[in-house]
Amino acid sequence: MKRKTIIILLILLIFINTGVYANPDISLFGTEVNIEDSDNPDDYIVGFEILLLLTILTLAPAILIMMSSFTRIIIVLSFIRNALGTQQTPPNQVLIGLALFLTFFIMAPIGADINENALQPYLEEEIGQAEAIEKAVIPVREFMYKQTRDKDLALFIDLANVDEEVLSKEDIPTKALIPAFIISELKTAFQISFILFIPFLIIDMVVASTLMSMGMMMLPPVMISLPFKILLFIMVDGWNLIIRSLINGFN
Repeated sequence: MKRKTIIILLILLIFINTGVYANPDISLFGTEVNIEDSDNPDDYIVGFEILLLLTILTLAPAILIMMSSFTRIIIVLSFIRNALGTQQTPPNQVLIGLALFLTFFIMAPIGADINENALQPYLEEEIGQAEAIEKAVIPVREFMYKQTRDKDLALFIDLANVDEEVLSKEDIPTKALIPAFIISELKTAFQISFILFIPFLIIDMVVASTLMSMGMMMLPPVMISLPFKILLFIMVDGWNLIIRSLINGFN
């Protein structure tokens, strides 16, 4: 009975005490922060800029993967591992790390161009946000345009229903250039992987034919061909050859 009485009293106190006590002054790291409405529109603009920056950081992985050399590199490296038949060697972490560092190496001149002509002038308040974004997109568009096939560009320009006549690469909308670049990179990566696959496929065929002629039907050909494929890869200095070809392909 006493417990029920206490609960009823607590509920009554909650509903009776309708006043709200809040302290607009908050101490943060020894500094008083005052929370109140602002009549200055610039204060809200700064908040929107922070929100936009956080949105860009969220999309950064997709931008890095889809608008750079990462897609082609990681696909070729994955096909090489499958052609060697080494299963999970090198592991995924190594392949992704190598692809990332190669991407940084290839995209370094573009990053330097963006930093010099867009980021630094914007941070020094020499240009506005819209102009900074426009200047930052220019080198990225130039890179994607060099790696994109005309057939893929024509496909997405047609699907985008561009009203204006496209007379130069500046007239190509970015919304059509990005997907055209992606499918061009996929095709190029598969073409390179197919050429790299052929020598290892020949070794597998030779080993399988030899084992069949010797009557060793129960011996897996992969166990015999794997050392020969690794030996071939080492003799031609495969990693050096592949990385050199990938980097030169973007120049």
